[in-house]
Amino acid sequence: MRYKNLELPFDFRSLEIFLAVCESGGMAGAATKLGLTQPAVSKAISDLEKKAGVTLFDRTCRPLALTAGGTLMRQQAAVLIADARNIPLLLREAKQGRHASIRVGLVDSLSRALTLLLSAYLKPHAHEISIRSGLTAMHAGELLTRKLDLFLGVDDLEETSGLERWEICREPYVLLLSPGSRPITTVENFKRFAEVNPFIRFSARSQTGADVERHLRLLGVNPTRSFEYDSPSAVAAMVSAGQGFAISTPLCLSESQYFEQVTTCPLPGPIFLRKLSVVARMGELGGIPREVADVARNALGKMVGAFNG
Repeated sequence: MRYKNLELPFDFRSLEIFLAVCESGGMAGAATKLGLTQPAVSKAISDLEKKAGVTLFDRTCRPLALTAGGTLMRQQAAVLIADARNIPLLLREAKQGRHASIRVGLVDSLSRALTLLLSAYLKPHAHEISIRSGLTAMHAGELLTRKLDLFLGVDDLEETSGLERWEICREPYVLLLSPGSRPITTVENFKRFAEVNPFIRFSARSQTGADVERHLRLLGVNPTRSFEYDSPSAVAAMVSAGQGFAISTPLCLSESQYFEQVTTCPLPGPIFLRKLSVVARMGELGGIPREVADVARNALGKMVGAFNG
């Protein structure tokens, strides 16, 4: 399929001249600033208006006033010129192995544990660093649409090709019970307990919530519906306040800072684990995804190990 009118209505030199006229308030001032003749500046502005199909200046005013189209052009041209002037610096940094930007998605349950560590590791590797907390499903979509460069969380893109994955750790799901509760050790006792106590759920929008619901069906446990939250802190807070029980993980509990305010015990039945990984587009960031996984593994492994110990 062939597209028409792909030619841009400007080049960077014409935008520089346009911005100079804006700043100087007239053609003569811009000509002096740029070392050009006034006719050359006037012709450049006229050509720009002709190609853009819009009048940029109200020539009845002195100094020249911008039209609505001219105001929009000035805003966008300033951004384009600033970005263009920044390219040589970014290229020099890229030559030294430094990226212009690295955008990271971080599942909520890892935010407190990893934000500072990842920021410190990434600082020498990128001119700009963005770390966004949220649900894994949101980060997976943003990785595929190139709004993120990598994410740390539960990998729900295992059937998607063109991605690289580095495992961070695996942690068990556990029961969170109200303070002072006795541990539940069998599936049958758990079924009876779930029938009469409110279940504080993770949102079905989250990978954790979906995995927990799937595991409960496997166990034949069908707790009544009560409360549902996206945040690990909200889930743990409700349990600590005696409002029900929940199924969570050590890292989620650590994120919530309610570790000492709830009773925890192993989840009865088959082993149920959460696997956390770094996921990135294949080869785009060199060794950074693997090294990010190493940083996270060292930090989180100690936390999970301390819980299991």
